[in-house]
Amino acid sequence: MFGKWKIHRSADREISVEVSEKDGIRSLHLGSETVQSSMKLADPTELVLSYTRAMMAFLLFDPHPQRIVMIGLGGGSLAKFVYRHLPSAQITVVESQSRVIAAARQYFHVPPDDARFCVELAEGSQWVAAHPRSCEVLMVDGFDGHEQVPELSSEGFYADARAALTDGGMLVANLWSSDTRFDAYLQRIERVFEAVACVPAERRGNVVALAFSRSPGRPRWDDLRSTARALQARYGLEFLQFVGGLRELNPHTEGCLTL
Repeated sequence: MFGKWKIHRSADREISVEVSEKDGIRSLHLGSETVQSSMKLADPTELVLSYTRAMMAFLLFDPHPQRIVMIGLGGGSLAKFVYRHLPSAQITVVESQSRVIAAARQYFHVPPDDARFCVELAEGSQWVAAHPRSCEVLMVDGFDGHEQVPELSSEGFYADARAALTDGGMLVANLWSSDTRFDAYLQRIERVFEAVACVPAERRGNVVALAFSRSPGRPRWDDLRSTARALQARYGLEFLQFVGGLRELNPHTEGCLTL
């Protein structure tokens, strides 16, 4: 079925980049049939995949970040959403494969660079290590076609990620809960950051780790739900479900999340 819908393919020794299309959804595949990114043709900025929506849960804790860095472009779903909906944010996207950048701009409506948006061709872990205190939010979605990229999941990388954040900043990391190394990845993050909260995606399998350089303490559920209702009305994402996911996966009391 995958081959029937293929509309683009390019490859070199390092990675194959393929674009497929079905039922009004265009998808990016890197080295396998696994969907890395998807776009609704009728609304190119909508977040189609549930894990990308879950990564926006960071807005519950920082609704107005001024500097956002994303490691991994893919089809640019998150980049486009943030570019459209957070107009005051400076956005830098770091992607290690020129073919991915070319496909994202040709097939997925990723905008050209401008005064507040740029895509840099660089290896993500090296870029992070070279840019201390560069952002309030660092979003990491570092997968090839088969697994999480080792360079973006080591304890050293997470230490560099914390150093890349300003005071009170957040790492937002997409993880696969079915990965046999999931617990190891999460423990590495927990050793480096002051506090970590997990948010499950609506479609189970992906878990987003929100890692805080400074603990948010004990936010009350009432306050989180109030913030979630406002964000849900503004952005159309399931923020109240994100609050429910925080309650499901993290230490808490009846009245508050305990981080």
